[in-house]
Parts: sequence; structure tokens; C-alpha cells
Amino acid sequence: MSQSFEVNRRGLFAIAAASAAAVQFGGVGNAAAQTANGAPAGSAPTKFAALKEIKAGLLNVQYAEDGPQDGPPVVLLHGWPYDIYSYVEVAPILAAAGYRVIVPYFRGYGGTRFLSDKTPRNGQQAALAKDIIDLMDALKIDKAVVAGYDWGARTADIVAALWPERVKALVSVSGYLIGSQEINKKPLPPKAELAWWYQFYFTTDRGEAGYKANRHDFNKLIWELASPKWKFSDEVYDRSAASFENPDHVAIVIHNYRWRLDLAKGETKYDAIEKKLAKLPPIEVPAITMEGDANGAPHPEPSAYAAKFKAKYEHRNLTGGVGHNLPQEAPAEFAKAVIDVDHF
Repeated sequence: MSQSFEVNRRGLFAIAAASAAAVQFGGVGNAAAQTANGAPAGSAPTKFAALKEIKAGLLNVQYAEDGPQDGPPVVLLHGWPYDIYSYVEVAPILAAAGYRVIVPYFRGYGGTRFLSDKTPRNGQQAALAKDIIDLMDALKIDKAVVAGYDWGARTADIVAALWPERVKALVSVSGYLIGSQEINKKPLPPKAELAWWYQFYFTTDRGEAGYKANRHDFNKLIWELASPKWKFSDEVYDRSAASFENPDHVAIVIHNYRWRLDLAKGETKYDAIEKKLAKLPPIEVPAITMEGDANGAPHPEPSAYAAKFKAKYEHRNLTGGVGHNLPQEAPAEFAKAVIDVDHF
């Protein structure tokens, strides 16, 4: 089924939603007077509390955490070229509703670092998904609601499809994004190919050098194209752009897009995972998919993926100019989807 929502994307509505969530779901008291990040009522939070780090698998993962330690866990996954601040307004809403919220930087972003210089700087989809399983193991999280958009949605989809015992429920912006190198070899209609211009740019030496030299302005352009009606400030963009200074960022991004087109090899240890993903496995946990009415990035139509969700499922269309970075542009509605799907 599909629903549409007219959203007010900024802080007053988000804080009101936090208060309502706290009352309805028994969350942290006094949510109306103060957000979980210490911002007074009537203003949106602009930063997380001190970030944490933990060794998990191949990485030392930097992450934000909010909410009670004994609350039901929620893992929120960011996209490219974005970072954990996509969830700076979502996290306190969920924390006020009693959830333990984990928001990690992916490999190649923020303060997340490889434990070994010898580890390949691999951006393939299986590696990113295994990173999240390793993080959940390190944090001793057996099962969580997992939610994301862009790279984060694909990763959340993979975790839900291949490790369903670890996922209580799923929220995925733009739906089912699992792919394979074989599928990605197939040409698309001209307009769709045009929308992937940056992927083709990244296949060239010029593109790699250009991204390395100009990543700040390059990624700001992607923000503008992907969310044409979102009037973000320089301050908001620069807050996230700092995460692109990670020493592995360029290598991870370039490898991610080259791997998709079978122009870069993955690691053999992920072959078994990729073979499963190539079969486009169904998702058999409760799920909500979401889409904004002003998403300027390439994305499938909801009708193209609805059949991949086999458990209780709902799709939500957000109106009012919501673009690709849906959780940051419509934080109250994204948080509501997480809470709702947890109660499916």
C-alpha cells in the first residue's frame, strides 16, 4: 500500500514529533523542553554528542550514539556523498521514544579507519554490509531495526536479505537497491545513463584525479542535483564535507563505482555473498520503503521493487519537495517510519 505525506522539513516539526513520540512510546521524559542533543525546544539539533569508536572487523568505526543503552537498537546508515549528519535530527526523535540509536561512519568517511594499511580499500556492496554485521557484533547487538538511504539503503537491504535473523525491521529509501556486476553491464535508456554521469566520470583517471582535487565542490554539486528543492546552508554542507577528508575516502568511492561496472575487482572473500546477491534475494523482514517527490538522483519506481518485500510492507511517498537525502530533509517522517515499522 502507498501513502503520501505533506511534510514540514525543519526543526519545529521534528521537535514536536520527538515530544509526541516520547509520550506515545514511553521514551525519555522532558522531550518537549530539550532534545537529546541538548538543544532547547524550538531549535533543531546541529551536532551529536561526543562520538565513540570501536574496533569491529577490519575497521575502527567512529559512530554517534543516542538514547538509552538498554533501549531497542536502531542502526542508521548514511549515503554518498553524505555522512552521519543526515541523522542529526532523526536520532533525538528516536532517542526520545526510547531507542538506542547507532549512526556509524562507513569505511572511507569521518573518523572510521582501517586497522591495517594492507587491507584493500574496497567499496563493493558486500564489504560495506559485512562491516555493519561486524559493528553489530562488536556492540553486542543481536537484532536491530536497520534504516538507510543511498549507499545506506543498499547496505540495509543486503543485511536484511542475507542476515534476516539480525534485522527486526527495515526502512529503505528508494526501496530495493541490491544489484550485481552482471546486471550493471546492461545499458539503460539514454536519460537514465545521463543521470549516472558521475559513475562514468569515476571510471577514468581524470575522474579519480578530479574527485580527489575537487571533492568539496563536487559533492556539493551532487547535493544540489540530488535534492534540487532543498535549500541547505553552507554551514550544513561543510559540517558533512569534513567527513570526506578521510584518507581512504577517494579510494573507497572510486572503487565502489568501478566495481559496479566490473572495472575493478572485488575481494574473493566476498564472492559467496556476491553470488547470493546476484540472485536478487527477497527481503523477508517487515519493511517500509520511502521516496521523496523531488529526488533528483537515479532511483527506481516503487512498483519495480514492491514484490521483493515478502513480509508486512508499506511504501510511503513524501511530498513538499523532499529530495534524495530524505532523513535530513524530512527527519520527522523518517523517524516516524522507523517507529512504525518496529511495531509492524
